Amino acid sequence: MKIGDPDRKPTGTPAYVKYIGLSFQLFGVIGAGTWFGWWIQQKSEMKFPIWLLLFSFLSVGIAFYQLWMSAKQDNK
Repeated sequence: MKIGDPDRKPTGTPAYVKYIGLSFQLFGVIGAGTWFGWWIQQKSEMKFPIWLLLFSFLSVGIAFYQLWMSAKQDNK
């Protein structure tokens, strides 16, 4: 079968589609964690933004863990 053969069927989704979806997932996790930290911070009325910092760094850690697991799965 030639490369330009019209009977050739695609083998799956392109890699860039997966990584575009992963970028939205990372954005969503970090955004949700930061928003939740901000919301708790507003409810606690503390001067130092400990909840905002805690949840934003925690969400970045979770997002990078998801990225690591996805990259590890690609190497199989």
